[in-house]
Amino acid sequence: MKYIDQINLKEKRVFIRCDFNVPMDKQGNIMDDARIRAHLPTINYAIKAGSKVIVASHLGRPKGKKSEEFSLKPAASVLAGLLGKEVGFVDDCIGEEVEKAVSNMKYGDVILLENLRFYGGEEKNDTEFAEKLARLCDVYIDDAFAVSHRKAASNAAITDFVKTCGAGFLLKNEIEYFNKAMKNPVRPFAAIIGGAKVSDKIGVLENLLEKVDTLIVGGGMAFTFIRAMGYETGNSLCEVEMLDKARTIMDKAKEKKVNFCLPVDCVVAEKASADAGIKVCKIEEIPKGWIGLDIGPETISAFSDALKGVKTIVWNGPMGMFELEPFSKGTFAVAASVAKSGALSIIGGGDTGLAVQQAGVSDKISYISTGGGAFLELLEGKNMPAIEALEKNGGNS
Repeated sequence: MKYIDQINLKEKRVFIRCDFNVPMDKQGNIMDDARIRAHLPTINYAIKAGSKVIVASHLGRPKGKKSEEFSLKPAASVLAGLLGKEVGFVDDCIGEEVEKAVSNMKYGDVILLENLRFYGGEEKNDTEFAEKLARLCDVYIDDAFAVSHRKAASNAAITDFVKTCGAGFLLKNEIEYFNKAMKNPVRPFAAIIGGAKVSDKIGVLENLLEKVDTLIVGGGMAFTFIRAMGYETGNSLCEVEMLDKARTIMDKAKEKKVNFCLPVDCVVAEKASADAGIKVCKIEEIPKGWIGLDIGPETISAFSDALKGVKTIVWNGPMGMFELEPFSKGTFAVAASVAKSGALSIIGGGDTGLAVQQAGVSDKISYISTGGGAFLELLEGKNMPAIEALEKNGGNS
């Protein structure tokens, strides 16, 4: 695979696939521009290299139909503000109007195309749609890690029609940090996996058991393991159909001598509400009808101890319902322990990244991934279609 800084961009038309899938309010205002900011190094590099910069992205799920609600027009003005220069907006992403707009650009100019998903061919990885996108450029740069686990026309099929293909700086960082953690970790290596369901992360847990020295499990998914050990879990989230799988994972951890850490106490409430009465209890003493919504103080201490001396940490998924203040202490305490560890720390998934920011320790984390689903699939050891397409066609130039 080639990277953007290994490719001659001077006086070339450069198509950059970004991920501007940003949250918007009902008035069409962008509420958080972090995803746009993440692509600035790549876009600025292409501008300074003297190319025509054609930026493309998707937004939401318009299902192949044009819709004002999912227009990327507001992103053009936000991008212009961040770049400190004019960004042209084209009301389509393929066709004569777009080709004309590109033709009229000067080198160093930037335009943003309309939502790629206004065409059904985008999500279908349609070659005809990809070929029309490819007509716009001499160089294709993929910088959209968050969708690299999905095969789409703008990140897979397009690479068959553009002579020179490569990855931007965001995608490069994601791949390099992930490889540092998963392919050649400095040991001891710990993984922290939280979130709601075991079924969503079973492949991740199985893959990690082959690689880590310590595996910490928290969040709602921990109660399936706790029930599998024979304890009652009240009304806590529990996937009864996953109990055998949970036992298998615990047995495998023992066999591989992986330090497998589960909560020993938890914060429980009668309902998942910020104004609910709460108490702390041992995991074997959860009252009937109560719900476990965070890890307790003894667990915080045990998890913190398990991270001492660790050199590499991968974390995906919160320890509880951290968005409600009474149940946020566990997640924030784990974030503080990860930050304090001095380890190479890689955080994946939107919720976990948000929790780390709210805990005020994001500046002490080595890398926060921009992709939730993509990060999880990498953790699971799955192939990434967009990355495979770049590896296959990266040597074309």
